[in-house]
Amino acid sequence: MAKNVSHQIVELLEKANIKRVYAVTGDSLNFFNIAVKQSDNIDWVHVRHEEVGAYAATAESELNGIGCCAGSSGPGHVHLINGVYEAHKSRTPLVVIASTIPTIEFGTDYFQETNTIKLFDDCSCYNQIITRPEQAQRIVQTAIQHAISKKDVAVIGLPGDIAEMDAIDEAYTTNLFFNQPIIIPNKTELQQASQIINEAKRVTLFCGIGASEANQEIIEFSKKLHAPVGYSFKGKMSIQPNNPNEVGMTGLLGQPSAYHAMHKADLIVLIGTDFPYKDFIPTDKKIIQIDTEGAKIGRRAKVDLGLVGNAKETVQELLSLVQPKDNRDFLDSQLELYKKVLENKLTYVHDKGTENAIQPEYTAYLLDELATKDAIFTVDTGMCCVWGARYITGTGERKMLGSFNHGSMANAMPQAIGAQLAYPERQIIAMCGDGGISMLLGDLATIKQYHLPVKIIIFNNRTLGMVKLEMEVAGLPDNETDMENPDFALIGKAMGIESEAVKNPDDLPDAICRAFAHNGPYLLNVFTNPNALAMPPKIDFNQMLGMTKSMAKLMLGGKMDEVMDTIKSNYKHLKDL
Repeated sequence: MAKNVSHQIVELLEKANIKRVYAVTGDSLNFFNIAVKQSDNIDWVHVRHEEVGAYAATAESELNGIGCCAGSSGPGHVHLINGVYEAHKSRTPLVVIASTIPTIEFGTDYFQETNTIKLFDDCSCYNQIITRPEQAQRIVQTAIQHAISKKDVAVIGLPGDIAEMDAIDEAYTTNLFFNQPIIIPNKTELQQASQIINEAKRVTLFCGIGASEANQEIIEFSKKLHAPVGYSFKGKMSIQPNNPNEVGMTGLLGQPSAYHAMHKADLIVLIGTDFPYKDFIPTDKKIIQIDTEGAKIGRRAKVDLGLVGNAKETVQELLSLVQPKDNRDFLDSQLELYKKVLENKLTYVHDKGTENAIQPEYTAYLLDELATKDAIFTVDTGMCCVWGARYITGTGERKMLGSFNHGSMANAMPQAIGAQLAYPERQIIAMCGDGGISMLLGDLATIKQYHLPVKIIIFNNRTLGMVKLEMEVAGLPDNETDMENPDFALIGKAMGIESEAVKNPDDLPDAICRAFAHNGPYLLNVFTNPNALAMPPKIDFNQMLGMTKSMAKLMLGGKMDEVMDTIKSNYKHLKDL
């Protein structure tokens, strides 16, 4: 068979070190499918839903630097879109092959016609359609280079008729470059920053995913300044390990210690974070922000000095300029508060829950204790994010993936597929909500088909827990948040996956051990407490009033038992307020 445009595309994907294409094949995608089949270096992963494929590819990209998914004409593109938004929002390189109708049918309202340019425009940095074979090499190379350089999504529209045409080699380079430039602020800006730091008596560092390569530098920086170190959820796995001055997270998923450390400081240094919750960042403190992208500086906080630079190298420069601080009273007071927060956190663990109401905190704690030191966790948006944020410990080798910026439900299981294929020897643990797993149950079949030893832990609280909490703090009684779930363990077994339901907290440790020891996929349907809440570290008066109103409305509606169960399940939160 002569080399066609599809073969040409696959050759360039191979040069980009792409190992898998996640897709559902069909019509306009079929020639590309066969080209992948004939490749020795790329595998086709047959997911059941394109959204799952896009999420799996995004997970692989976050772990290995690039991923690829594909969708066929019309519905295939639309199914991709949510997972593609995830890659765009999390700023990770993703190549999307959007095969489409024959070029001769463009603009005729042809069967399954979609305009890929319009459809993907808001979630990509590059988005073009190949309309002639002569274009293929340049468009694909340009797309891949955009994805790599901008850490974003590049979409390649591939009409079905073009895919099967003979390839035409262009006389120009088809090399791809994975550049990692080092950016350092100029000397004047560094001097300004060091002067502000030297003048401050109480400094707090708050770090994000952009500081993931700077763990040791940040530890040294915090020791020199006697500064407590807080971090965002995305930054936790990188910043927490071996850090004696860490005080945890702030934000909706965090705890009072980091919030307190930021609000009691004279100066906050934001390092590699685009933390979205501006209400948790003080407005009356001096703030220095360090980021590789100047456009991000000042969009979340009132910044006094912005430095454009890589976290690792910029902190190294500052280390040689700042003066060591002698007084560690501020640091010690924040570490003491954090110690109390951690002790309080364990009270949720000691209270394991009851039959059909296992405390989710206890479940997450056991997962943390029993998982390997290099496990990769995926967490569904909602309550699972809270339990992952608060109870899964960074070791320096572990990773945690989630829909942290896009905030989509149903991400954990698909991301676990991509993570397990990328790292077949590592333990992959998907912390799934019952609402999330319900959305994309079909791809349990993908896990079985590819014999992926993913451990699926369903936090089955029979409710949309985070939505319930949102409604209650707004003063609304929760409505239409209850879930009448199927037996997930039976569904897992029907899919050919070893599965069991856990209803008694005393049975949970052994069940997790069985799941982790099993040589293959395993599903645990854990019946967790539906009234376990996740209160943020900052509760304002309106939220307290809202919760009071919602509880009163429930009581007036005859739901006294639910109100009492909620109070009993969450009384420990009162220590945090």
